Amino acid sequence: MTNEMETMMTPWKIGNCEIKNRFVLTSMGGTNLLGWMEKHHFDKDGARFIMEVARNNCGLVLPGCQPVYNPMYGAWLHKNKKMFKDLAAWMPEFHKTGAKLFIQLTAGFGRSFTVSSMMETLYNNPVLNFLSKPVMNLDKITATASPSPNRWSDRLPSREMTKAEIQEFIDAFAKCAKLCKEAGVDGVEIHAVHEGYLLDQFTLKYVNKRTDEYGGSLENRYRFAAEIVKAIKKECGQDFPVSLRYSVVSKTKGFREGALPGEEFVEAGRDMAESEIAVKFLQEAGYDMLNCDNGTYDAWYWAHPPVYMPENCNLEYVEHIKKFVDIPVVCAGRMTIEKGSECIKNGTLDGVGFARNFLADPEWITKTIEGRTSDIRPCILCHNGCFNMCHYKGVPNDQALSDSLHLARCAVNAEMLQWKKHYIKKTSSPKTVHIIGGGIGGMEAARVLKLRGHNPIIHEKSEKLGGAFIAASSESYKGRLRELLAWYEKQMADLAIEIKFNDEVKDITAFKGAPVIVATGSKPRQLKSVPGYEKMIEASDYLLNYSEKTKGKKITVIGGGLTGCEIAYEAALNGNEVSIVEMKDDLVSQKGVCLANSSYLREWFAWKKVPVYLEATLSEVRDDNVLIRFKDGVTQEIETDLVISSAGYIPTPVSDKGVYLVGDCLKVGNLKSVIWRAYETAMKI
Repeated sequence: MTNEMETMMTPWKIGNCEIKNRFVLTSMGGTNLLGWMEKHHFDKDGARFIMEVARNNCGLVLPGCQPVYNPMYGAWLHKNKKMFKDLAAWMPEFHKTGAKLFIQLTAGFGRSFTVSSMMETLYNNPVLNFLSKPVMNLDKITATASPSPNRWSDRLPSREMTKAEIQEFIDAFAKCAKLCKEAGVDGVEIHAVHEGYLLDQFTLKYVNKRTDEYGGSLENRYRFAAEIVKAIKKECGQDFPVSLRYSVVSKTKGFREGALPGEEFVEAGRDMAESEIAVKFLQEAGYDMLNCDNGTYDAWYWAHPPVYMPENCNLEYVEHIKKFVDIPVVCAGRMTIEKGSECIKNGTLDGVGFARNFLADPEWITKTIEGRTSDIRPCILCHNGCFNMCHYKGVPNDQALSDSLHLARCAVNAEMLQWKKHYIKKTSSPKTVHIIGGGIGGMEAARVLKLRGHNPIIHEKSEKLGGAFIAASSESYKGRLRELLAWYEKQMADLAIEIKFNDEVKDITAFKGAPVIVATGSKPRQLKSVPGYEKMIEASDYLLNYSEKTKGKKITVIGGGLTGCEIAYEAALNGNEVSIVEMKDDLVSQKGVCLANSSYLREWFAWKKVPVYLEATLSEVRDDNVLIRFKDGVTQEIETDLVISSAGYIPTPVSDKGVYLVGDCLKVGNLKSVIWRAYETAMKI
């Protein structure tokens, strides 16, 4: 065991509750023990995930946040006594792991509730509004400190909560905490003066304009959170631990506008001066721990860091705020073991929070202890499977209903919280299966086939594995993606999967009827109707061959989807002058990209004054400029040295007759769709 891990494995206490090590699973929606956006029940899938994490050496385990008032069906959590009896029956098995369990209780979302187009219709149609209230009372769910715009929709504003409603929530927290204690749960965490959720909205001056005892002064704005912990302590006793999920600073300029790392701005929410006072007030109210990061839903990339955010992005703020309290402090947000252990050793942190790592690989702590870090399937910070709440101009949350109802699945781990759908079933009829293409889809199919007992053979036309993912993972900030590629390569070696390099298959009849999986990906869409199109460089070609050679050049990216924006971001980081041309009315205007990811890119380009031309199409590529045409017919020249085409991709199956298609050669998607389709295809054979 490394010195860092030895430090991480030391015990600590929250009140009188001893935690065996410094690893903390922080809550993620969808990993709930008592149901998520469905009727309250003891959730066996959530329990399976929590148990697996606990058995793999996590010290403190926090399931997904549990609304004390269910947004769906309007039920109060404390009224379902059977569910807590089921929890009590499960707790002894959990405690055999040596881990401790705190259930996170939340007052809900307020103006941050993720409104969909269906909800807009329900709210704004008087008849549907009335009929839907027993299932989803949007007026109650979205109520907040003061009348405010919803984070996702202009068509569903939030009203002001009454004092009677506030008291009802305070009482519900106390009742739920008592039931948790009676069930054998080790503590509760209150969610949250954090991330711009309902309790946080009461503390934030740009949201809370109340003139009663819940608005105005710092004491009044934090009163709701303080009265909750006081009610819990009165009901459960002073020794029952109560943690608080807490955002040290809001990093927010105003409604729907965050502040990026390094940006100078005027804080609209909680600044550090207020936070220094607030944490003392909250400790005195009775909280036994602060579980910290930064941000609000308006600056969502702090609490849900995409790959563009730096590692340990919240740490300096959390380390500072620890100086003002005597209770334990935990930090989350792209934390690393190396930095976390250093902080534990120096006394600047008490615990280190991790979350999405456990979805990609619940055994990652155990593998680290055993020195098998190369066997850890890495989280790539994509949010494609776990939290793909998507938003762009003109739409509310543009997310499939199945994703809304089933969070905490994982793009790189098809089995996670889909165990009834995705599982390894040994074959009773082993076959040799030929896989054409050694990209991520081909390797995932080969991995699953081999685990099932088949004999997969990969035919790769180049001299190495990875396919389009080699270019997609090449940007400077995408180290996690390169780790995933290395993990797949190691899986191929460990499973002794036969790979034939430099083997381009053009005719599948040579396989004499054996099952064939085609994973040949897609080809770039060429804008052949544009004069001078041949002067453009395709996106992948730029990443592989031109990125380093063209530093300092003026670059124009044609296409402002995710791929184009990431290329523009990389080029700008490399010192290039960059422009983006996009035919739609917003950047990253596509499903499946979490708002935490897309808002970072949009706001970064705005901060750095990167020219973005929306509702514009390419008319001509010239030697030293491009001509673009806007929706209204106006044209403009953009001076440029290099034009990168990121206009999308077209499936290119080598054959679609009598074969299985996986990945982008079936339908162009993202890494989640590639891996999940490959897994499902390998299950069918």
